[in-house]
Amino acid sequence: MPFINGYIFQTETEAIAAQTQCDTFYNIPKTATDITQHWIGYNFAELNEPQFWYITFDESLVPILGEPTEFEVIQNNPFNEKQP
Repeated sequence: MPFINGYIFQTETEAIAAQTQCDTFYNIPKTATDITQHWIGYNFAELNEPQFWYITFDESLVPILGEPTEFEVIQNNPFNEKQP
């Protein structure tokens, strides 16, 4: 199971709010027709208990979201590979 540096949110609403903060900070999108609509995306850790939403760390997020934390995300193992 991989450990990820990033930001954890208990609800999707919180993750969307963080995404919106980053979009506002970096003025994304510049226009409604721009290809890039968001500075960052968020993910759902559906196999974790309890489930949560998260944003993977990038240096550009520190001024907005602060320092990241390290957490574990359970991921599907579609090939039944042995886990270390």
